[in-house]
Amino acid sequence: MAEEDFATALWRKSNNSGDTDCVEVALNLPRVGVRDTKDREAGPVLTFTRDAWTSFLSGLRTGDFGTHEGNPT
Repeated sequence: MAEEDFATALWRKSNNSGDTDCVEVALNLPRVGVRDTKDREAGPVLTFTRDAWTSFLSGLRTGDFGTHEGNPT
């Protein structure tokens, strides 16, 4: 899916996010889009199938990727 397909996407970010260091997610299209908040206009959009996105979220919930506190800084 080309980036221009996300021109009409409804982007959202977490209410817990600040103005920087955030990502936004578009869920209203056939594919899920993820972008960096700082690069809204010119930055790339990562795209995922709905199945891949669901699997990713499931992995986050079950701790498959570890925790932020456990990662080296």
